[in-house]
Amino acid sequence: MSTHLPTADAQDPESSARTARLREALLAAAFTADGLLDLLGAPAYAALARSETVPALRATRGDGPLETLVRLFLLQRPVAGERARAALPLEDCLADGWLVRDGEEVRASVDVRPYGGPEGQDWWIVSDLGCAVGGAGGIGAAQDAAGVDRSQLVLGVGGASTTLAGLAVRTPVAKALDLGTGSGIQALHAAQHATRVTATDLNPRALRFAALTLALSGAPAADLREGSLFEPVGEERYDLIVSNPPFVISPGARLTYRDGGMGGDDLCRTLVSQAADHLNDGGYCQLLANWQHVEGEDWRDRVRTWVPRGCDAWIVQREVQDVTQYAELWLRDGGDHRAGPQEYAARYDAWLEEFEARKTKAVGFGWITLRKSGSTSPSVTVEEWPHPVEQPLGDAVIAHFERQDYLRATDDAALLAGHFRLAEEVVQEQVGLPGAEDPEHVVLRQNRGMRRATKVDTVGAGFAGVCDGSLPAGRILDAIAQLVGEDPVSLRDRTPEAIRMLIEQGFLEPVARG
Repeated sequence: MSTHLPTADAQDPESSARTARLREALLAAAFTADGLLDLLGAPAYAALARSETVPALRATRGDGPLETLVRLFLLQRPVAGERARAALPLEDCLADGWLVRDGEEVRASVDVRPYGGPEGQDWWIVSDLGCAVGGAGGIGAAQDAAGVDRSQLVLGVGGASTTLAGLAVRTPVAKALDLGTGSGIQALHAAQHATRVTATDLNPRALRFAALTLALSGAPAADLREGSLFEPVGEERYDLIVSNPPFVISPGARLTYRDGGMGGDDLCRTLVSQAADHLNDGGYCQLLANWQHVEGEDWRDRVRTWVPRGCDAWIVQREVQDVTQYAELWLRDGGDHRAGPQEYAARYDAWLEEFEARKTKAVGFGWITLRKSGSTSPSVTVEEWPHPVEQPLGDAVIAHFERQDYLRATDDAALLAGHFRLAEEVVQEQVGLPGAEDPEHVVLRQNRGMRRATKVDTVGAGFAGVCDGSLPAGRILDAIAQLVGEDPVSLRDRTPEAIRMLIEQGFLEPVARG
């Protein structure tokens, strides 16, 4: 198995200088996310994300530096040595192993994909050949392209990576842990707001790729440690833990990047249940996970049992697939659909056999966020939300837990004495038959964050519409009672539950009074 990878040693001044010159050349050629879109155009750019390379090859027939870099690092096409020299510091790249000579031509040893940071930074994610989204061949061809055992391949950025990056809380912290770092995308994000970043992975090649990603992107080096789950960090504690773990529920552990090696959803359960021991007070653990839908069990009850004592939790199921869809998805992901019909059928049957043995009817995919609150009455929210959301969601995550704190500490009397304001960009929709005097129902809809929608009655709509922070809730309800001819005491008694729901879902925000 080939283990040749580029070198980017942050402790070596000469190596650091060579990496900096490569980074400057990439910037000078506009080998950035925006530069790619400008060069390729939207259709070819989108096709490349589907591993369809013909439109991008047509768009890079010129001999400019950007066309050269796209052909080298995204399309994995060899180019003439002199053409490469015009685009980047050729001798540096050969010395450090980013490029390899092939006669009069040079070729890339790794995928380098431009990636735009949250504040407009130009970053690059380094992964195995064919393993970046928008790479040339896709994972099925990567084994031959990289000369690496497929089980040890290191992937680039995909939809799961960007989802987690957008979900993570981005407040400044002292220590952050990226558990299962892969190509280092989460560590790269964390380096922007954490004083110290530790990144772990069971695959030693992944740690080397993470170091390359950080160095090429100009980020501080991370503390890289090899090992499974929390083993590499001992009893250390962190303010933020993020993980895009190998959560796929599969028979066996053929592919390190996706198969955790534990039965069913035990890997995700173990990670969640052990997280509290590695969080500082007030710290967050955020991860992506799969969980089984087991016959005779409610999936909500199943994942709720994973939450460790002393932690609040917000668990969101984003998608559900039946076992046949799930097996087919990951068989294609691993390139098994390219095997012979008998081999494919045998592997497919093994997946279904595994699910049948575990009485699994479907698999859920979603997000899990823990916050170590230390509360003896923790808030654990488990919900299904398959609808579009606004990324990034880090601020919405913080706001969710702040609302849980408020509701936990506020009884009904204090709630009615409280002041609230309608959240930004909430709109009201009235639904009913044309010409009807009154709507059948009223819907409040958010255009930010989770983009929730909820039905409310006339009192709820009127209450929300008046909330601007100036009047206490009880006085608003008294005024509404007078308008609708209802007993104000009765209205005060039955409305707090509805107000709590509007607060919990983010439609109303408590206003602090001096």
